[in-house]
Amino acid sequence: MNATTTRRIITLLTLLLTATFLHAQQPVSYPRAAGYISVIHPLVTLNKDGATYNFSGSYTVGFPCGVNVLKSDKIGYSFELVPFINANDSASKVSNFLFHPGVMFRYPKGFTFITRLAFETAGRYGFSTVFNKVVIRTKMNSYFVAMPLLFRFGNNKPASVATGLQLGVNF
Repeated sequence: MNATTTRRIITLLTLLLTATFLHAQQPVSYPRAAGYISVIHPLVTLNKDGATYNFSGSYTVGFPCGVNVLKSDKIGYSFELVPFINANDSASKVSNFLFHPGVMFRYPKGFTFITRLAFETAGRYGFSTVFNKVVIRTKMNSYFVAMPLLFRFGNNKPASVATGLQLGVNF
């Protein structure tokens, strides 16, 4: 990335962040539905054979999108779909698709704990726990950071635990 591109990205992010503080909060009524899109960068996967890091030999990125059905300010349901793309020196491809339904436990100050089931087209299954924090809230959107902890089994592979970093926007 060159200096001009970097300056443009920083300017765009600054404008977005400035605009978010100009909106007033509106009261929320329940039940309601909210969509979201995000990007997840897997960081490390641990199993009995050791640790596997993203960026070592290839890069994997996911694009979670979904719908949250909020029943109250304390609980909701979430239906998430995540295509994963894997890229290496010679090619890139959709490497996995994840169906990830779950229950959201909402706490004050923008914290949410999410428990999810996991069903992957790569033949793996399991569950995930997600620690989510809204970092910027506007009238129209909420920007969040999440740290998932993924537990996977099946497909003749050893059980594994993985984590990543997720950044997204609710609308």
